[in-house]
Amino acid sequence: MTATTAELVGCRAVSVVHRNGEAGVSALLNVDFQIRAGERVALFGPSGSGKTTLLHVLGGLIIPEHGEVTWRGRPLSTLDARARARERSRGIALVFQGANLLPTLTAYENVVFAANAAAAGARSGDERGPAELLELVGLAAKFEALPGELSGGEAQRVAIARALAQQPSLLLCDEPTGQLDSETGRRVLDLVDALQHDFGFAQVTATHDADVACRFDRAVALEDGRIVDDAWLQ
Repeated sequence: MTATTAELVGCRAVSVVHRNGEAGVSALLNVDFQIRAGERVALFGPSGSGKTTLLHVLGGLIIPEHGEVTWRGRPLSTLDARARARERSRGIALVFQGANLLPTLTAYENVVFAANAAAAGARSGDERGPAELLELVGLAAKFEALPGELSGGEAQRVAIARALAQQPSLLLCDEPTGQLDSETGRRVLDLVDALQHDFGFAQVTATHDADVACRFDRAVALEDGRIVDDAWLQ
């Protein structure tokens, strides 16, 4: 795919090796992959297929040994850690399998923390406040709750609100329902879909669940670090 102004993030001939001392395991092998504005994409595959590694490459959390990663046409893979963090603050948000909330901060304070980081990155756009974001995810009654006082589904909703506080153009979700029961997981996915319609961000979700992958417009299947299928479902 040729880069255009609508391309948000792209990988070209990207390879990643996870190292343990002298040994190395190839996690991605010569991957070409691009995401455009507003897309809904599932990265689908079993554990060890490379989907989480690819997600982290897209977010600038992992730098590939080979290949190029670009964000809005700018090189991301050649930047140092501080510069990559600055670029993430300008439009990339991540939601992990575990909510990863700051344990000593309330739900409201967790979202405020992310909002302040977004402000430091000079983002502009839909600047809804932390209280409104928590209301949007159905947690108006949980502002003062600490993470340990929340259910798994509630904690993941706070994580989503925290991500939205960064005003993302790209939302990366790594197995966001992996620690939830099926009904709670479905509600979380429904919520993200509704918020994407409202906010207009692109969404890339890594999952091992075929039923989850089928919800998306596009499913990219990985196996042993390679993309083996890339299909439009909707």
